[in-house]
Amino acid sequence: MAEGPGIVVTGASGRMGQMLVQVVTASDRARLVSCVERTGHPWIGRDIGEAMGGAPLGVTVTDDALEAFSRAQAVLDFTAPEATLGFAALAAQARAVHVIGTTGFSDEQIAALEPAARHAVIVRAGNMSLGVNLLVRLTEKVAAALDADFDIEVVEAHHRMKVDAPSGTALMLGEAAAKGRSVALADVADRGRDGITGARERGHIGFASIRGGDVVGEHDVIFAADGERVVLRHVATDRAIFARGALKAALWGQDKKPGQYDMMDVLGL
Repeated sequence: MAEGPGIVVTGASGRMGQMLVQVVTASDRARLVSCVERTGHPWIGRDIGEAMGGAPLGVTVTDDALEAFSRAQAVLDFTAPEATLGFAALAAQARAVHVIGTTGFSDEQIAALEPAARHAVIVRAGNMSLGVNLLVRLTEKVAAALDADFDIEVVEAHHRMKVDAPSGTALMLGEAAAKGRSVALADVADRGRDGITGARERGHIGFASIRGGDVVGEHDVIFAADGERVVLRHVATDRAIFARGALKAALWGQDKKPGQYDMMDVLGL
């Protein structure tokens, strides 16, 4: 049996939830101790392995998050903003590391995580992969090197089931570009064009979202000037990269002081 911290996976029936379960159970550095789903979900009371169509894993799906968190050292959470806010309070009460891959937060919801971070470690990132976080750092560097003669556009593509747009990763990239330009993203973001919009404003950072099929995740940061373009790109073909990153964050957070962290901290970038 694997040693290491006990892990709870929330939203266990979802695409990412099931991938997190697979990655944790395959690891020799952590233990799956519980899986959480919303009250009334048909998986409640079932063995998570059997519910996923495989062999039993000896872990029962529950809707009692506090009880589950009390037996764990980390919570892996890729659910929805409102659910995550509730889980943050419970994870803080249990002093468990809360790894948040949930996207689509408003500024107010992000601020609402702060009380929980006073009592427990929170690692929150719009994307948990090493490659994307390197892309974020490169985007900041290139934006700082190229002046506003280079228009910046962030283009992202995801599967048809994704409910938020732009993606959390796209917003991370936009924030990095804005930081490189020493501006606030809120002041220069152009998150939708439709109809007669007029010419593109100098210095703005544009976003475009594509949804279709089973696309795991593709992100391009385009720096376009007259006569030339610089394109930075990341393509994800397997969502296991996000699950592995989340587990890495959970392990990294075990000896850290309470507070809010991101994958740049985890990866030492």
